[in-house]
Amino acid sequence: MQYENVCIEAFGYTLPEYEVTSDEIEGLLQPLYQRLKLPEGRLELMTGIEQRRFWQPGTMPSDKSIESAEKAIQISGIDRRSIGALVHGSVCRDYLEPATACRVHHQLGLEPQCMIHDLSNACLGLLNGIIEVANMIELGQIQAGLVVGTESARPLVEHTIDTLNKDMQLTRRRIKQAVASLTIGSGSCAILLVDRRISQTDNRLVGGMVRTHTQYNALCNSGRDEAVGNGMKPLMATDSERLMHEGIRAGAETFPDFLDELGWERDDLDRTFCHQVGVSHRKLMLEALGLDEQLDYSTVRWLGNTGSVALPITMAVALQQDIVQSGDQLGMLGIGSGINCLMLGVQWQRSLVQHELSEEHACAVEIQS
Repeated sequence: MQYENVCIEAFGYTLPEYEVTSDEIEGLLQPLYQRLKLPEGRLELMTGIEQRRFWQPGTMPSDKSIESAEKAIQISGIDRRSIGALVHGSVCRDYLEPATACRVHHQLGLEPQCMIHDLSNACLGLLNGIIEVANMIELGQIQAGLVVGTESARPLVEHTIDTLNKDMQLTRRRIKQAVASLTIGSGSCAILLVDRRISQTDNRLVGGMVRTHTQYNALCNSGRDEAVGNGMKPLMATDSERLMHEGIRAGAETFPDFLDELGWERDDLDRTFCHQVGVSHRKLMLEALGLDEQLDYSTVRWLGNTGSVALPITMAVALQQDIVQSGDQLGMLGIGSGINCLMLGVQWQRSLVQHELSEEHACAVEIQS
């Protein structure tokens, strides 16, 4: 797929105030650790994740999606009456129905003619939303559209800890399926796309490529038809090692087609942003794609795996830190369980990102950059 008339105009993102370290999680898992004689420090050692963040208990995904979307609108200066589509693309949502996008649309004061819906595709939801909105802009159906999502890790992590401590039948082998659940963090991100003719940035979405390896759909499964607003208590079973290797294989097979579709060479990429799973996954993925690790920006050590918002929020932080320069060609390299792969290429010119970083958060960003 290729685009001529679509620009990624602005980002807005919101980070939770509660920081939870891997050491703190292991402290809560002491009944399990003592029972199975597990060494402390293994969670950070295995994943490279030092901490993740949680929203305040009772926070609805729409609460933070509204906040992030409003930031993107405000920093762009766009007339919100020109926003013709709103896609809410996170795994987490308020209820099974209505669509979480309904409350977000209402609170943002968008026009009645603005098309809205939720979109779910594991960690690729927001990237899929970008494609949907971009298609509408390219076709001339709308002038601008918002893609937003909010992931809430607290219910999954807390329920996983409780289950691991109480299940006396667990073995060292079986708990490996729960490790991925303990890496999950919370976050919220919004992306505003506009028709190039009204863009103030000319950050052109050049195109992208998709690939699916759905024979591996059973490697990661979580909660059946549950939503945060209904007291969600999900559990997730993940074959982390195989999912990592099959995901990398899917990415490696997608990447050459991605470059060919955009008419780029590997060396044309100035910066890359990948889905944030863990330190080892990132290293192996970049090696498989033949990309320089120094050109890739990462937040996984201090945000954990924030699901569908992981890639866009990482890109937003990098933009805000002036890591990306005018004229840079960027790769948004997404992989999600299922297994699905979606890679997007962007020609960057000017950054519009809004998030009020506290001094502590600013330090964390600088350290990880």
